[in-house]
Amino acid sequence: MYDIRWIRENASAFDAGLESRGAAPLSSVLLAIDDRRRAAIQRAQSSQERRNALSKEIGQAMGAKDLARADALKSDVAALKDALAAAEAEEKATVAELDAALAAIPNTPAPDAPLGRDEHDNVERHKVGAPRTAATLGFTPKQHFEVGEGLGLMDFEAAARMSGARFVVNKGGLARLERALGQFMLDLHTGEHGYTEVNPPLLVRDHAFFGTNQLPKFEDDQFWAVTSDMVEGLDAAAAGGSVKDALRAAFRSSRYGLIPTAEVPLTNLVREQILDERELPLRYTACTPCFRAEAGAAGRDTRGMIRQHQFTKVELVSITTPETSRDEHERMTACAEEVLKRLDLAYRVVTLCTGDMGFGAQKTYDIEVWLPGQDAYREISSCSVCGEFQARRMNARFRPAEGKNTRFVHTLNGSGVAVGRALVAVLETYQNADGSVTVPSALAPYMGGVTRIEKAA
Repeated sequence: MYDIRWIRENASAFDAGLESRGAAPLSSVLLAIDDRRRAAIQRAQSSQERRNALSKEIGQAMGAKDLARADALKSDVAALKDALAAAEAEEKATVAELDAALAAIPNTPAPDAPLGRDEHDNVERHKVGAPRTAATLGFTPKQHFEVGEGLGLMDFEAAARMSGARFVVNKGGLARLERALGQFMLDLHTGEHGYTEVNPPLLVRDHAFFGTNQLPKFEDDQFWAVTSDMVEGLDAAAAGGSVKDALRAAFRSSRYGLIPTAEVPLTNLVREQILDERELPLRYTACTPCFRAEAGAAGRDTRGMIRQHQFTKVELVSITTPETSRDEHERMTACAEEVLKRLDLAYRVVTLCTGDMGFGAQKTYDIEVWLPGQDAYREISSCSVCGEFQARRMNARFRPAEGKNTRFVHTLNGSGVAVGRALVAVLETYQNADGSVTVPSALAPYMGGVTRIEKAA
């Protein structure tokens, strides 16, 4: 979210930032709306000042028994009342128009974010570990769903009978392995990396989605809960409009949404708060189910666990001062990398170009884990610094140790890491020629002595 005053003072930089993301420059459009807003405010102020002055004159005329003049002045006051109401209505309308326009604009990239149009322009930072291939494994590696189905412990058909496509049922050793991964990550981040574990709500309201920029742009990517209150209000909302519009209007009045990631509730912990600078940084982590409609993913990763409607992820969120957010970004990425290092999984880190970054990000590092079965690197974590973009949407501020004026905090988020994709990587990396899977040594304390997952009897 932007401050229109900043856009007015930095129009060229604002437009350049949007153009680097492949978007059209918008400063002239936004400033024109703001000009109308300012003009309406000026008209309202002028009308009110004139109205106040006339009210005094009416009092003077009444005191002088000049009823004719008093009546004429009252007529002028009535006209000014109408003008004032019109100006205030226009101000309200232009404020809403401007807020809606600003809410739909992505964040401005950081100066050191690489310029580019799409994923082909991302810049590799470094690689860690040697990718395992058919040559190093001594056999042709299978994809994770082939391994899981071969073990009799990964069932997509059963999930489809209950829930449809893009769901999975993991059983036995795989279910325990997935749970172990989440516990291992939480213990690492809380015990060694200084994050505070949180068990947040999985259902949140619109304002929380707006705060972390899932709304309004990504409304169709979320799963929304329908309540009886919404249904009862549907008839009234439907009057004179389409059923789709009626549903949206009714739902928006009181809806809850399932979180697409714990970033939403963790970041919103500081919404509408004024923190003390001495409290910062705040570092939160959570292991939660996540829910995504994957509205734009038709035909992509239709087999397996790479792209699911429901998945588990360990999230990392940091709340910092503007001066420390860049360093915190590097730190957060290192924390996520450590998970893969402990699991001995090969990976690489890339810096996303301006055209491939998420809506709220100023700069993003993607961590891509090597999958032997796919013979490719695939994203397993994305760590972003958002500057004050989300803080403005949440009105999250801090009071500096020196100085009286509050400032907006900076927010950061990242996967530490996606549990489902970590399970995918473990299955493909630690598979054996006989179809069994060796348990990584880092997970041994969480597996109750199980060192090898074999076919269900």
